[in-house]
Amino acid sequence: MTDAPPAAPLADEPVEFEVTGSDLVYEGRVWDVRSDTVAYGDGEIVRQYVDHPGASAIVAIDDDGRVLLIQQYRHPIRHRDWEIPAGLLDIAGESPLETAQRELAEEADLRASSWESLVSIFTTPGGNDEVVHLFLARGLSEVGAAHARAEEEADIRVEWVPLDDAVDGVLAGRLRNGILAVGVLAAAERLRRAGGGGGAP
Repeated sequence: MTDAPPAAPLADEPVEFEVTGSDLVYEGRVWDVRSDTVAYGDGEIVRQYVDHPGASAIVAIDDDGRVLLIQQYRHPIRHRDWEIPAGLLDIAGESPLETAQRELAEEADLRASSWESLVSIFTTPGGNDEVVHLFLARGLSEVGAAHARAEEEADIRVEWVPLDDAVDGVLAGRLRNGILAVGVLAAAERLRRAGGGGGAP
């Protein structure tokens, strides 16, 4: 009796169906809405979605194993939700890592000496094409003068929270931001597998 070959790890599968029509439904300040007609099976389907530039997000952990969380108003959900620093990939030629470094400075006035890719996620695959790249940042220091902030960012609240407390908040349903949830859970597991705490390497 021979052993069966090992199954390949599960992975999302890229697929390219013919797009027979694509219309710009709405052109927004930050992102657009498109309506695509797609040849699918024996017929066609029509799907509207947000055409998103993508983003980077940062799980910043200090030498005491605390993660940086920020709170700001988000109008679609009518909440001041807790998040991790993040920003759009909206500068031509800027890599996801460079965006993460820029956003950490702009939203938290911090730089990091150690950067590690955590995960990349589709945030809402049924409604937009956004991909968010999450990074673990350690070896933190202040950048100097505070970055000027406006609109929702003008009253950002900043908290340093023990990573385990942030994980508990996600699992208890008190912290519901999806990018925060993925980020702190991925960081906690990455550090657990490395056998270390949140300090800089």
